[in-house]
Amino acid sequence: MRSTSVLRQPVVPVPAILAAPFNPKLCPFFTATSATCNKHPPFHSFSAPPPEKFRLPAAKKPKFPELDSQDEKGPLLSSNRNEDVNGTSTSIQENGSEKVDLGWLPAFPHVLIASMSNFLFGYHIGVMNGPIVSVAQELGFEGNSILEGLVVSIFIAGAFVGSICSGSIVDKLGCRRTLQTDTVPLILGALISAQAHSLDELLLGRFLVGLGIGVTTVLVPIYISEVAPTKYRGSLGTLCQIGTCLGIIASLFLGIPSESDPHWWRMILYIASIPGFVVTIGMQFAVESPRWLCKAGRVDDARKVVHDLWGPSEVNEAMEEFQAVIRNDGDDLQSGWLELLEEPHSRESTFRTPTGMKFTWLRWIVNIPCTSIPEANFFNGAVAFIGGALFVLQQFAGINGVLYFSSLTFKDVGITSGALASLYVGLTNFAGALCALYLIDRQGRQRLLTGSYLGMAVSMFVIVYAISFPMDEELSHNLSIMGTLLYIFTFAIGAGPATGLIIPELSCSKTRVKIMGFSFSVHWVCNFLVGLFFLELVERLGVAPVYATFGAVSLLAATFAYFFIVETKGRSLEEIEMSLNSSFPQGDE
Repeated sequence: MRSTSVLRQPVVPVPAILAAPFNPKLCPFFTATSATCNKHPPFHSFSAPPPEKFRLPAAKKPKFPELDSQDEKGPLLSSNRNEDVNGTSTSIQENGSEKVDLGWLPAFPHVLIASMSNFLFGYHIGVMNGPIVSVAQELGFEGNSILEGLVVSIFIAGAFVGSICSGSIVDKLGCRRTLQTDTVPLILGALISAQAHSLDELLLGRFLVGLGIGVTTVLVPIYISEVAPTKYRGSLGTLCQIGTCLGIIASLFLGIPSESDPHWWRMILYIASIPGFVVTIGMQFAVESPRWLCKAGRVDDARKVVHDLWGPSEVNEAMEEFQAVIRNDGDDLQSGWLELLEEPHSRESTFRTPTGMKFTWLRWIVNIPCTSIPEANFFNGAVAFIGGALFVLQQFAGINGVLYFSSLTFKDVGITSGALASLYVGLTNFAGALCALYLIDRQGRQRLLTGSYLGMAVSMFVIVYAISFPMDEELSHNLSIMGTLLYIFTFAIGAGPATGLIIPELSCSKTRVKIMGFSFSVHWVCNFLVGLFFLELVERLGVAPVYATFGAVSLLAATFAYFFIVETKGRSLEEIEMSLNSSFPQGDE
């Protein structure tokens, strides 16, 4: 989902967020007369074998809706009227011949408040890029590139620590209280940085901000995925990316006076504390994750949240799914890192995709005997591997490097203002995030990831062509600009938002936060490495070979997404877990 850089960047980095077939129509709940809807089709992975039925360890098994192959109108526009169990239409308004589905609206205020944390993330990404020279002059380290880089990189160090520590806090306090608690380092860090009179104070403030951001980037995608109705989980999840984009754009606008006022950087850091207070107060009125409430034994509270946000028709089925997962995983709120490796169940089997294919390729990669790994254990390890791999590929596809070098590209065509170049980049990223909002529940995560990385690869190769081959200078500059903006746009459509969304969807309930924390810790390490070595590689090899490498990694990422990411669109988190984890009993009734 995100990207920052340890480089002193004229153009701020675009976050990677915390995005295939069309959106499905849900078939009616199964009845004695609807025998044809009694089976559920598998996820898309490698092939489409016959569907399977779930057998849950419960006296009363929840029945899952069947997905149609396509629904061109998607989740927000539908020609069919959603009905509850009593046949009453829900969240639909007439609009000519179309019917506008407003089923996302009850969850929207809660998701919006949580996304304010991502606004803070974006704001802190951009807030130091413009005024860093003024900060260095006032605090006495001007011209020291190492210290200037340290001011930026200490943020990444704090984010790494926050990502690792987030799991234990969320398991104990829940999502809502953790988000409120997380605003403490964000607010304190902003205030300490704003009033800093020495480099040490500034570094302390930046580290505290990074600590809070590390928790935020892990937690917000999880909170949204657990609170949002299944049908709108993808669209609401892209608000993470949109919030981060708006934060970056806000920091750019507010940072414009710093070009003429050398002390303005203090004011924009003071302003950075305001969204933290908004999140603290707003989350007091937001709901807790119904999944966490159910694990905590607060079943009535979980039922009320589902009733209010998802609708009365979803309550019984959702509660049955929650409890089925808890019976399988256990009701212990705390999960440990070793649960990604240790045996949580006594049964032994193999990790199975819904197509029936076994992940023997992953066992070969990690050199683990196929007969020695318990099913649910390998399920956790496989998803952690996929999450880490997605962020490795995302970061080494070069988003930070492209953004750093884009300022020079804009200067070649006469755009000498760094703020204006940053604005073009930010608006392009925001436009891509809006497209992701529309497409992600219509086209699906896998298709957006694959298409996004293919577009990024094409963009890189266009820039390499413009740099390497003789042509008119104006044409070369225009191709470079087009390739840069196309790269950022296609990144924001899929590789940004979908990466942070797919990982919590694939993770099991008990270890979801731990897997996200591990994945984002990998993200921050790769982010640091790319920022550290990008300029040196450009100086030694040139821009064209480095960009060609970014294009090759993008192609590799597209291949990985096509073959190894299963589609999660239109399925509840429990249904996904039951499909992917064979520790749930399977077979016919």
